[in-house]
Amino acid sequence: MLIEYIQAALEKARYEIIEDDEPYYGEVPELEGVWATGSTLEACRKNLEEVIDEWIVFRLTYQEKSGLVNEIEFG
Repeated sequence: MLIEYIQAALEKARYEIIEDDEPYYGEVPELEGVWATGSTLEACRKNLEEVIDEWIVFRLTYQEKSGLVNEIEFG
């Protein structure tokens, strides 16, 4: 279920190019505070996946609901 949640969140991600040392920026609007950067789009996506994973652990630790992504929710 967690893998499905992460994949669903990544499918909702929005990416843009910004002026920065790591010019690729990605975020998941449905998940407050979930964003990442990377030197390439693939690096950004990988970093975003790690942030989503850490966000899930944080939410579970503090017993907060995860938020609904593609009808998937936990917590």
